[in-house]
Amino acid sequence: MQNTMLRNGLLLGLFALICTALVAAVNLMTQQTIAEQQRLQLLKVLHQIIPDALHDNDLAQTCTLLNAPESLGTHRALPAYIAMKNGQAVAIAIEAVAPDGYNGEIQLIVGVRNDGTVLGVQTLSQQETPGLGDKIDSRKSDWLKHFVGKVFDSSNDKSWYVKKDGGDIDQFTGATITPRAYTKALRKALSYFEKNQQMIYQQPMNCEANQ
Repeated sequence: MQNTMLRNGLLLGLFALICTALVAAVNLMTQQTIAEQQRLQLLKVLHQIIPDALHDNDLAQTCTLLNAPESLGTHRALPAYIAMKNGQAVAIAIEAVAPDGYNGEIQLIVGVRNDGTVLGVQTLSQQETPGLGDKIDSRKSDWLKHFVGKVFDSSNDKSWYVKKDGGDIDQFTGATITPRAYTKALRKALSYFEKNQQMIYQQPMNCEANQ
């Protein structure tokens, strides 16, 4: 009886060990696949908001981390991707968070030239109400295109508010909270870049070391 119990215990332990090894192997392969998918998605977004003709470097590799909770909407360090031409920084793609979306955080990224001209904006993640607040998703509407070509100047930023607040930005029918939060996050991120441009460009390229 005791030998049978011991044998069954060993078989059960062996089975558990094999299952654990299989799960670990699958997890490792899945992590690699997920990481590659995330890298490809990042490259797609970066190419959408900073035209290829504007730079000659690998945007994903020219990345620095910014820690500016008041300006970027989160205590997390967020990446900024620097576009360079002939060794000179010409534009940047900065990630930011709108913490006051209707259904929680909205994560976004904005591409901007050194002179404050917006090159593109994309939403990275959001949980806004389908059919209302989700117009911040470029697959659902062209609302984000309204920012392209718009120049930010913190000394005269009144136009960077939704129309309900006296600005030029269209709000959504039946949903003002989402565009208001989104536009506020853009204003704060662009203002941060305007005031700290040289400091940002002089930071080490440290995104990979902190992943």
